[in-house]
Amino acid sequence: MLHKADPREWLDQGVEKALRWLEKTQTPKGYWAGFLKTNSAIEAEWILAMHFLGISDDPKYPEVVRSILSEQRPDGSWEVFHGAPAGDVSATVECYAALRAAGLDKDSEPLLRAREWILERGALGKVRVFTRMWLALLGEWPWDATPNLPPELVFLPSWAPLNLYDFASWGRATIVALCLVSARRPVRPLPADRRLDELFPHGRKAQDFSLPRPKTPLGWFFFLGDRLLNLYHRSPLQPGRDLATKLCVEWMVRRQEADGCWAGIQPPWIYALIGLNCQGFPLDHPVMKAGLEAFNEPWAHPTEKGTYLQCCTSPVWDTMLSLVAMTDCGLDCQNPSVQKALDYLLDQQIDAPGDWQVKVRGVPSGGWAFEYENDTYPDVDDTAVAVMALARLRASSADPARVDRALERATLWLLGMRCRNGAWAAFDVNNDSALVGQIPFSDFGESLDPPSADVTAHVIEALGHLGRDMADPAVARAVDYLRAEQEADGSWFGRWGVNHVYGTGAVLPALKAVGENMQADYIQKAADWLVSRQNPDGGWGETCASYMDPSLRGVGPSTSSQTGWALLALLAIGDHERDEAIARGLDYLLRTQRPDGTWDQAEYTGTGFPGYGLGARADLTAGQTLDQGKELGRGFMLNYAMYRHYFPLMALGRARTHLGPLEA
Repeated sequence: MLHKADPREWLDQGVEKALRWLEKTQTPKGYWAGFLKTNSAIEAEWILAMHFLGISDDPKYPEVVRSILSEQRPDGSWEVFHGAPAGDVSATVECYAALRAAGLDKDSEPLLRAREWILERGALGKVRVFTRMWLALLGEWPWDATPNLPPELVFLPSWAPLNLYDFASWGRATIVALCLVSARRPVRPLPADRRLDELFPHGRKAQDFSLPRPKTPLGWFFFLGDRLLNLYHRSPLQPGRDLATKLCVEWMVRRQEADGCWAGIQPPWIYALIGLNCQGFPLDHPVMKAGLEAFNEPWAHPTEKGTYLQCCTSPVWDTMLSLVAMTDCGLDCQNPSVQKALDYLLDQQIDAPGDWQVKVRGVPSGGWAFEYENDTYPDVDDTAVAVMALARLRASSADPARVDRALERATLWLLGMRCRNGAWAAFDVNNDSALVGQIPFSDFGESLDPPSADVTAHVIEALGHLGRDMADPAVARAVDYLRAEQEADGSWFGRWGVNHVYGTGAVLPALKAVGENMQADYIQKAADWLVSRQNPDGGWGETCASYMDPSLRGVGPSTSSQTGWALLALLAIGDHERDEAIARGLDYLLRTQRPDGTWDQAEYTGTGFPGYGLGARADLTAGQTLDQGKELGRGFMLNYAMYRHYFPLMALGRARTHLGPLEA
């Protein structure tokens, strides 16, 4: 229970402190943008790219090196999320290569520890495709032992199998950039005293460079096809290669965003710079200059541990979720912070064309993206949350007609982005080709963007804010999808947040918003699951390792963000049967709130690619524990700096409405 003489007063004080923190951290332009942290491979790849491009005078270079060193684990490896049970094979090899490229002596203490870790595990032979390509660019790996990405892919029409639009948006832009690299297979070796010879203690001829063997007949078909493409690459006759390369260059140039990046994320962006440079773009070309400059602020994030390079930025997402939290606490457009944020949000609605239009015809643009600039790839999740915020603020807005226009465009776009099963994915429609995951390139993580429970739930909740309910056919079909996706234990999987606490925390408020019977057995089962996962300290937590190990669902140290999600779900039930669990959760949040109004959270609770990727679980043989697996590093996890703030604030705000005056 809430251990204060006046619990309601304590709850009110917590809300007010958190609101003041938001007001203080809002930018002059009206948005919020928290540091989006991932693993050190992002900084390592930038250093390797600087070597490849011949850039040695970037002022932030030493601080980027320092950030990599500061993230090394005691065992010498680098991990993919805070507190991971094991180091990551690919991230560790990339960090090692980057530090050597930066001039660290191979016998320096950090590299001695890293090398020992790599060699003990035979890690070099287990690295992902991207790592193999980085090593190939340095002359440390044979290009023939990397998957082929022929630029001729650009010729395939959108109805053909394995065309570019069969790949998820993040994979698509990356593939086109790497097609430019693969067509040239360039090598720019490290200086002689920085080569990676020490990673081949028995000599390079003894190293097995071969690609992993497939486990399915279809996988073998694509594996053999990849080997045939190797022969084609060496052939003097390559009809159409020049035209294909030219079209790939044009495709990439057209999709460069206003801030210089591509697709709003690091992989296609950094590979685009390398690919275009391979095709003759000098460093002073306007496209290259803009792309290189974009790696400075706001993408670069200086800290006391060095400068980090964010893999993505989240100003739009952070702003709209902050608005939802503020409205949960009773604020409206009369509040100056709310008004500034609302103006920013309205200005960010996208009316430009995007890749989504390849499969969605006749629907006008009207979505929002996640980042500062990413007009090519608006996403359903951001758009749904924007609708929630705008619907709440319309009545108090100085210009309701403008809000109405934005809501109308957004709703048309959201309904147009439904997949064939009535649910929603993040960026595309029906992006679920079974063939994509079978090609050798697709070992890095998620190559597809199928519908998910959490994104679908956010759309349902948004439609509920617009007055739609279970009588609406689109809503009813989406609710049917959610019911079918519920796990046997009562929870829902979280695609974009960790993990079943996130999925369940998204679904229950959505069902309430469209008038579902919150006493239904399946909803009560979900609530019971959440209560069963509450930690002794009153909070909730879930490790990223739950993507690999089902026994870890809802298991992990308490965090403010995951406690917020669990409380949002329980508060959505609407009855008072679980008030004790709710009170314990609120008690946890209020006890752990910092004096300045926010919360601390080291744990990663966001996802880029959930879990450890394709085939990782198959590498765990009977009797092995998670940290004994052969491949544990295919996940791409994220730590959103503001998740620790606006989700618990939502919970505190809704709790005031739900509980009313609390008994001491």
